[in-house]
Amino acid sequence: MSNRVVCREASHAGSWYSASGSQLNAQLEGWLSQAQSTIRPARAIIAPHAGYTYCGACAAHAYKQVDPSVTRRVFILGPSHHVPLSRCALSPADVYRTPLYDLRIDQKVYADLWKTGLFERMSLQTDEDEHSIEMHLPYTAKAMESHKDEFSIVPVLVGALSESKEQEYGRLLSKYLADPSNLFIISSDFCHWGQRFRYTYYDESQGEIYRSIEHLDKMGMSIIEQLDPISFTNYLKKYRNTICGRHPIGVLLNAVAELRKSGLEMNFSFLNYAQSSQCRNWQDSSVSYAAGGLIVH
Repeated sequence: MSNRVVCREASHAGSWYSASGSQLNAQLEGWLSQAQSTIRPARAIIAPHAGYTYCGACAAHAYKQVDPSVTRRVFILGPSHHVPLSRCALSPADVYRTPLYDLRIDQKVYADLWKTGLFERMSLQTDEDEHSIEMHLPYTAKAMESHKDEFSIVPVLVGALSESKEQEYGRLLSKYLADPSNLFIISSDFCHWGQRFRYTYYDESQGEIYRSIEHLDKMGMSIIEQLDPISFTNYLKKYRNTICGRHPIGVLLNAVAELRKSGLEMNFSFLNYAQSSQCRNWQDSSVSYAAGGLIVH
């Protein structure tokens, strides 16, 4: 067996966010300085994964809830955008590079997950093509910088899971969610609206199109805040809202449901909502972003 360290390069640096460590650091500090830490320490956060010019400010509201002094392991659950996947997949890498500093994958947790037989291994190419996990790496590095040698990451690529698979992965990951030294990052944008996304739901009673989109998103967000996986699934079936991280969110909600059975009390609150632009006619398009956190009492 070779001892060569496999590195996943920061493949979207220079396009989706700055490749300059100092510039990126300054941008992240700027966005974080505008956010309040109201529900710290969060055990899980939901944050967007678009280019930082679009969603960097929104994501800061979630990352401001992270407490680096208690966090030793960061699970990052991101949806698969490019490869068909019906289960979850683990990375072949040992290290994820960022322009700030390198992040180390927790090989012990990976070995435990691997043993369950529920995970596939993605190729390095698939890993580097995918942006849903990578867009959380610079923010993770920034939020954790005061303890940068004391934590590891557990990246999980989440496929198009059935409801029963969301339950199965939720149950499996619930024991990790129960541990206060773990943080879960759930990677998701919200509504992708417009003809280029083949989604043009419009409720005229809400007024302008962008207000209809906001109403639709906030309906979903309030269901997530209720921490009810079944209601969230039903909402998605009814409205088909194009929430790209619906499966990672579903896994989190099922993990929470499992822990609530044992009497653990949890609350989820969204702290920020934004849209890439305001849609007013049928030629327009936009992507919505939301940031929030889960606290365990």
